[in-house]
Amino acid sequence: MDEPDLFTAAAEELQTREPGRAPLAVRMRPRTLDEVAGQRQLLKPGSPLRRLVANSRGPAATSSVILWGPPGTGKTTLAHVISQAVEGRFVELSAITAGVKEVRAVIDGARRAVGMSGRETVLFLDEIHRFSKAQQDSLLPAVENRWVTLIAATTENPYFSVISPLLSRSLLLTLESLTDEDIRALLRRAVEDERGLEGALELTAEAEDHLVRLAGGDARRALTTLEAAAGAALEKGEASISLATTETAVNQAAVRYDKDGDQHYDVASALIKSIRGSDVDATLHYLARMIEAGEDPRFIARRLMISASEDVGLADPTALQTAVAAAQAVALIGFPEARIILSQAAIALALAPKSNSAYLAIDAALADVRQGLAGAVPPHLRDAHYGGAGKLGHGKGYQYPHDLPEGIAAQQYAPDSVHGREYYRPNRRGGEVRYADTVEWTRGRLRGERRVEKAEPKAAKPERKAEKTAGKPERKAEKTAGKPERKAEQEPGTKGE
Repeated sequence: MDEPDLFTAAAEELQTREPGRAPLAVRMRPRTLDEVAGQRQLLKPGSPLRRLVANSRGPAATSSVILWGPPGTGKTTLAHVISQAVEGRFVELSAITAGVKEVRAVIDGARRAVGMSGRETVLFLDEIHRFSKAQQDSLLPAVENRWVTLIAATTENPYFSVISPLLSRSLLLTLESLTDEDIRALLRRAVEDERGLEGALELTAEAEDHLVRLAGGDARRALTTLEAAAGAALEKGEASISLATTETAVNQAAVRYDKDGDQHYDVASALIKSIRGSDVDATLHYLARMIEAGEDPRFIARRLMISASEDVGLADPTALQTAVAAAQAVALIGFPEARIILSQAAIALALAPKSNSAYLAIDAALADVRQGLAGAVPPHLRDAHYGGAGKLGHGKGYQYPHDLPEGIAAQQYAPDSVHGREYYRPNRRGGEVRYADTVEWTRGRLRGERRVEKAEPKAAKPERKAEKTAGKPERKAEKTAGKPERKAEQEPGTKGE
């Protein structure tokens, strides 16, 4: 396992003679931990990775580690940095191609190396989640006895994909997606570094923004797309990598969208106005632009929640529930699946009946309060629970609505300064029809009106239904009355007559 085969050796020799043949992502692979992009939380002094590189040994030697994170976050890179630093043997296996036989061969070689020369072995096992339970079991003796120091990498949740005994014998280190600034620094270094483009081309700001967005926190993807764009620019004889060349090279148009500038607010505004206007197709277009530009899904979800109350409101009270559920689901799931959840919520809001009455109502009430119309609370509504309140007249004359047949007392609730003002003005679209009927009837009762012609309480509807159905059995009986007699009268005139 220590010596490469003939073909591997030939390939490595060719890459050494002609480094340009290796992919840019391979050529730019960090040689030290200080060159690693991102993952600052794992590279602090005294961290397990720092101690592995420093060859910490003795009774407090570094444990085996499991690196868990999305693709392109540096799992393989960290393993290669460690391989260049360790003084002992470094063996790399991939769970895609290796099996128990190869693992046992590494472990046997590690035991021999320790016994003969004291050299320790670091085993890097990529894609460990692809190993079966039995294959992972074969690692346990070597890890427990420290015949090898295991560095395992996985993109899947190790609590589901790695056996518990192996987890308990290892440190679990979580890698995070690289930030936009991490990717930006990586691209600039690749353009200038002698292992990269050696300054042969310049990278325009627009092209750099496009490459950062396409990377999505994946360093490997960032360098791969940069290499494609650079190749296209050199083929055209251009001195710089432009946005147009980059779009052509990676076959993906740049979305004109600045997350910190006018485009951010313009597209967000257009999304909300399309929902308000019930244009579901325009809504989906602007939603797609925000998603494709890498907008924070939580920002989109917040805008949908606001629209659910501001533009749909009581015309469909379930719209807010839909938007809140979408926001919670997006926070749990994230992209790419979050796009489906945001789409469902946006479509539901765009097609819902619209009402801004709740929005107008609170703003009207706030306007009065800000203008000083905030009079004293009527005495019969004041708190009467403490001693002496009765002597002050607090609560005197208050009518308890639950004791009344209709549940509404004809008494004043608002202060004198705003008594009689009507802030809530419902429309008659969607589910707000019932609110419109209810508020009209209720306001009449509060004013002491015993009969309101325009709207009646819901309780009256069964009576009207009873009025409509009253007499139906009698009319039906009248219609059917005499039918048997007529039939009997016709019987003598049958064929036998």
